[in-house]
Amino acid sequence: MICIINDREQKEQIARKILFNLPDWFGLPESTEEYIRCSKDMPFWADIVDEKARGFVVLKETSPYTVELYVMGVLKEFHREKIGKQLFNHCYDYSKEQGYLYMQVKTVKEGCYEEYDRTIAFYKSVGFKEFECLPTLWDEWNPCQIYVMSL
Repeated sequence: MICIINDREQKEQIARKILFNLPDWFGLPESTEEYIRCSKDMPFWADIVDEKARGFVVLKETSPYTVELYVMGVLKEFHREKIGKQLFNHCYDYSKEQGYLYMQVKTVKEGCYEEYDRTIAFYKSVGFKEFECLPTLWDEWNPCQIYVMSL
């Protein structure tokens, strides 16, 4: 069941548990800690079944017109069960209701890592389109690819 989480401590607990269980995607401890810390102050949804969080998604406003899918994670044992799609649908609907016109997501450029190629396939499947690559935004071995969509 997807629900919005408002409690800052609960947000931190969910994000920490899930992100640290996804080392193939979140293997840099300092950036993972930043996602966890910043997520406490942003709109946050989680998929919770039997009091266990299986996935979450966080949005970040980047302008009055644009929201960013800031961080998203689904425990590996629940991949391919449509949890990511359900989480995305909730934040998409919220973004439209709030009057945003665009949504963006930043990830590693396609073709660099197999795990991220699967992530990119997910983003494309929900409607994101390739926008721009910023090869040095993060670092040279993780070129940042931005995907966008109209809401």
